[in-house]
Amino acid sequence: MAKILVVDDEESIRFTFDSFLSDEGHEVATAGEYDEALDMISRNEFDLIFMDIVLGGKTGIDLLKEVRNMSVNCSVVMITGYPSVETASAALRLGAFDYIFKPVKQEILLHITSMALQNKALRDENERYRANLEAIFKSVKDAIITVDKDLAVIEANEAAEKICGITRNSLGRPIEEVQTSCNCKCLEVLKKTIRSKQPLEIQRTECEHNGRDSQVATISTWPLINKSGTFSGAVMIVRDETRINELERDLGERRKFHHIIGQNRQMQRIYSLIEDLADVETTVLITGESGTGKELVAEAIHYKGKRSSRPLVKVNCSALSENLLESELFGHVRGAFTGADKDKVGRFQKAEGGTIFLDEIGDLSHQMQLRLLRVLQDKVFERVGDSTPLRADVRVITATNKDLSQKVRSGEFREDLYYRLKVVELALPPLRERKDDILLLVDYFIHKFNDKFKKQVTAISEDVKKQFMDYPWPGNIRELEHILEHAFVVTRQHTITLGELPKSFTEHSSKNISLSPHKGTDGPETVIEALKKTGGNKSKAARLLGVNVRTIYRKIEKYNIKTE
Repeated sequence: MAKILVVDDEESIRFTFDSFLSDEGHEVATAGEYDEALDMISRNEFDLIFMDIVLGGKTGIDLLKEVRNMSVNCSVVMITGYPSVETASAALRLGAFDYIFKPVKQEILLHITSMALQNKALRDENERYRANLEAIFKSVKDAIITVDKDLAVIEANEAAEKICGITRNSLGRPIEEVQTSCNCKCLEVLKKTIRSKQPLEIQRTECEHNGRDSQVATISTWPLINKSGTFSGAVMIVRDETRINELERDLGERRKFHHIIGQNRQMQRIYSLIEDLADVETTVLITGESGTGKELVAEAIHYKGKRSSRPLVKVNCSALSENLLESELFGHVRGAFTGADKDKVGRFQKAEGGTIFLDEIGDLSHQMQLRLLRVLQDKVFERVGDSTPLRADVRVITATNKDLSQKVRSGEFREDLYYRLKVVELALPPLRERKDDILLLVDYFIHKFNDKFKKQVTAISEDVKKQFMDYPWPGNIRELEHILEHAFVVTRQHTITLGELPKSFTEHSSKNISLSPHKGTDGPETVIEALKKTGGNKSKAARLLGVNVRTIYRKIEKYNIKTE
């Protein structure tokens, strides 16, 4: 049942409307002239108003204007005995839902009433949705900013002004024009989401503001795609984590840093060192065994620093031959060699203003070592086939799982380059030295693979936990990830058990556990036993004991163990 007002100076019309609408169960009120109608509208909430175009000295158009000025949320249908295009257009422009002609026919009146009330219900629903959305926007303490495909600001909540300096006066303007007082780290993330239509996240990056204290913020972006698949822009959430970051740093208990997982004391030192290095323009050498997360550390150093809005370019130096690597790093000009049919931009040029990450740096040839040394010393390079020097405003981060100092002693690596790279060395511990992080990593991978495989695994069994804690993890975190991924593929349960782990892992793990589990690696007996089981192969013995091969050599020398 709806509450309806009929405004007409003809009593017969009012009676007819009242009769037809009351018979349908509606509550009907009537008014015969302008002032009476205005008074009733101000004191009551109507769902629908029928109003005559002609009301004595006033008009229904005048009354319609007053209704809209009062922000009354109801549908309005005009009544006219002398229909004209101009009158109808004016009424619809002012927000009338429809108009009806005299003499009024019952079926037409009831049809228009039904449609007008449906329209009112839809507008009420939209208003509730808008009010709820506005309440959510206001209540959320994170900055919420939506942009269109051209990066113009569509909407921003109150927190966006406090965290990002974006006000509602910024609506409709490009976000690049709005964010002029900070280092705009979020801009590159938004651009990537607009280009790729994929969600992105940068955790705990430092945002610098002119005239304000710097903030540590986590930035997340999602594409705006409706049910029909139409892409219209992106939404960005900026969470101010400055206070949490300070508390965790004071307590030394950060469980996650950028995309690095770990709360072990060694990892806390790594986190602090990354923060110290982020804005220091120096080369960094990241060392550690394969699978310890060297690439993640390089990403963290880049994205925590002032170059984060510029490219991070990654190169695996062991994946390409010397000639291909030279062209890949420095580029070439057309005709430089057979097959060079056009100019090629090298990775150093692509990384201009940003960071280049050279992984497996220990595998560089002497010629490439010399060229890299010149880039580090003079900040210039030449493309292959061209003698024109190009400047390189690029920060260099390198990584290796090799012992570079040993390679220097053996003449395989230039000593001058070694010391250039090792201005700061960041040594990552192997997983066997931070076993207190294993269960934390397991929880992280469970969440990751639940999302990937659409499963609901909640835990690993106690037997699996024991196996994981006893195992030396020669493949480090990467090996743990692959083992859990295998288990996710085969499991149909909520808990991962031993039977769902790869056979190669359980067999290797059992052999390792049965090998003098209480002796450790300090005494000669354990080393001798491992060498016997591996036929004297020192590398295999090291993997079996979960230590570095250098440790095996030191034990052999210390205890004068015969290996013949």
